[in-house]
Amino acid sequence: MDTRLLRTFTTLARTGGFTTAAAELHLAQSTVTVHIRALERELGTRLFDRLPTGTLLTESGRRLLEGAEEVLDAVERLRAGGAEGDGDGVVRGRVRVGTPESLCATRLPGVIAALRTLHPEVDVDLYAAGTAECVEGLRAGRMDLALLLEGEADFPDVTAEPVAREPLALVCAPHHPLAARSRAATWAQLATETFFLLEQGCSYSDELERRLLAVPGSGPRLTRFGSVDAARSCVAAGLGLTLLPLTTVEEYLGQGRLARVRGPRFADVPVRLARHRRRWTAPAAEAFARELVRQLGA
Repeated sequence: MDTRLLRTFTTLARTGGFTTAAAELHLAQSTVTVHIRALERELGTRLFDRLPTGTLLTESGRRLLEGAEEVLDAVERLRAGGAEGDGDGVVRGRVRVGTPESLCATRLPGVIAALRTLHPEVDVDLYAAGTAECVEGLRAGRMDLALLLEGEADFPDVTAEPVAREPLALVCAPHHPLAARSRAATWAQLATETFFLLEQGCSYSDELERRLLAVPGSGPRLTRFGSVDAARSCVAAGLGLTLLPLTTVEEYLGQGRLARVRGPRFADVPVRLARHRRRWTAPAAEAFARELVRQLGA
């Protein structure tokens, strides 16, 4: 069986549309159609239902998908083994890593710099993404590894091992009334404040919102952002409070642009290294994972 047909099939299954699949594969849309029809003829079954909104895997297509991914994974493993067989002992390749924006901006530059020193022929592509997007990216094969900021992580087909912990900081502007308090603010007091939090799906932001809304008669004003910088800037301007990883506000705290709020204790958030449970991890990705664990654990 031509593995090109399987690659086209898995891409179409993931993207759900001939146009999107063709763009990702750098093929003409007609070529994608020819590949799928050829594969359906070879297998003697329909693999997709063609709908006005896109394509949908048939039962036969769903059965084929897992096997096709395993075959393509084995092909990649053989190719990597052949490259290693050149005898130069050099690890090379490209690693696609999904990561929360906070880690992308603070933790990972040092990891990549150290990796480049050890393995100069390994390139790393970082994709700022939340947990749901990272998990979906691993399942779809768009990402090789991902970092998750999650207290718990139980996802089908994805393993997520803790490699570090990220302290959190509740902060406000230096002139905010809570900045001058010597006594810790209670949940009832915090529930009357304005908060700028990261978007839905951020585990610690979701937990803070849940705790605030659990206060009887609470009425906090909650605004969600997809950007650490946006939330941090609003708070530095005196508009409210935010809860962020300490690494993302340390510079602002040192410059006096933010102040820590005395209040309830927030547990450190585990940093988890995630990968597909069944998919092979290439040597370049393994090299990144080792350096990540070494740097974050230092």
